[in-house]
Amino acid sequence: MQRLLPKAGVVLGAVALTATTLMIASPANAAYSDCPAGALCAYLGTNGAGDPGTVYGDNTNLLQYNKFNNAESLYNNGNNCDVRVYSGLNYTGSVALAQRGWWYSPLYSPWKDNVASNRWC
Repeated sequence: MQRLLPKAGVVLGAVALTATTLMIASPANAAYSDCPAGALCAYLGTNGAGDPGTVYGDNTNLLQYNKFNNAESLYNNGNNCDVRVYSGLNYTGSVALAQRGWWYSPLYSPWKDNVASNRWC
């Protein structure tokens, strides 16, 4: 695994960031195979441990779902799009771009235990 910088692509580019270290990113592995196609999945454990919490489409309040409110890792299994994840409700707070087909573990502040909203591109 590696830090989200040039080799991971423009995962965080084009969006304003307030934290220097957000997440570790890598292409998806077998631990994330339970995430359905087209979904953004959140896990209570690092490296996709446990059953995923899944959402589709844009969501203004993910904190109502335990697995996003207490997320330790994420996987973007979207069909054709990256997804922006926000630390605040209604697409506010800090934002990071999660590339399609990539997993993020462990999550760091402000997203650790706080994936509050998401918007697909």
